[in-house]
Amino acid sequence: MSGAPPLSLARLNSMNQTGFTTALGFAFELSPWVVERSWSERPFASVEAMHEAMMAVLDSATTADKLALIRAHPELAGKAAIAKQLTAESTSEQASAGLDRLTPEEFARFHELNAAYGQRFGFPFIIAVRLNDKASILAAMQARLAHDEAAEIAEAIKQIGLISKLRLLDAVTA
Repeated sequence: MSGAPPLSLARLNSMNQTGFTTALGFAFELSPWVVERSWSERPFASVEAMHEAMMAVLDSATTADKLALIRAHPELAGKAAIAKQLTAESTSEQASAGLDRLTPEEFARFHELNAAYGQRFGFPFIIAVRLNDKASILAAMQARLAHDEAAEIAEAIKQIGLISKLRLLDAVTA
């Protein structure tokens, strides 16, 4: 939540479903339904407990819903980043790993791996970029091309869990 004051857990626990979803909808890329469906589990004792409830929603979601969430994420160093069409959260996260400062060779390698990954799985490669750097991201992209679809959907959801937890920890105070 770039520039916004932190939200308190107590305030979030007292919000109606619409307010809660509006306040935290950014946590799961363009997919506020994850936050919305976790609202009924309030009150949350901690940010971690709130995130666990959101991940339980995701774990019980249909494969179609999981794929929609995965597909809502932008390619790393892809067309949306170049066109400056990423969410504020994705822009900041990609910059933290240096993906906004790629050499022409690195850009070409990202483009090649994004294309291969998209062709193989039909969705973008997802990794918690704030926990990685350019080299580890490229290595993971290469390695994960060997996964089967079920393993890669599971890995993408795991990475989305890490991304959303970091976003919530940034935005919510205890």
